[in-house]
Amino acid sequence: MNIRKLLAHEDSPMELLLLADPSRSLVEEYVNRGECYVAEIDYQPIGVYVLLPTRPATVELVNIAVAETMHGQGIGKKLVLHAIQTAKEKGYETIEIGTGNSSIGQLALYQKCGFRIVGVDVDFFLRHYPEEIYENGIQCRDMIRLSQDI
Repeated sequence: MNIRKLLAHEDSPMELLLLADPSRSLVEEYVNRGECYVAEIDYQPIGVYVLLPTRPATVELVNIAVAETMHGQGIGKKLVLHAIQTAKEKGYETIEIGTGNSSIGQLALYQKCGFRIVGVDVDFFLRHYPEEIYENGIQCRDMIRLSQDI
């Protein structure tokens, strides 16, 4: 597996990005403002993440997704660790990430990678998404905010 920065002239892997965020308009907006990185096997995209500068010395990991056929192989963890290392190499001091209250697996992964919960944006998904989102039998309502000093 190879992880590389998407070049400016390349189309972003929208199918993968929409796995992590169902809002095409939000995805397009932050992909245009951030840097998109793609994990590939034999030049086929299997994973993606976006780094979005938010404040001086702070970057947010706004979208991380792995093709459903590739789940359970440690690719998500490799992407998160790659994002942390990339942010560090770019001189950022803090990396942040947000995920839904219903994203149990992702919450565990991010904490295993050194992130700590720093806040909750109550009803974020109700305010920003027109359709209800359910994961693991739980309605996704709140954005759990996590952060890590790097």
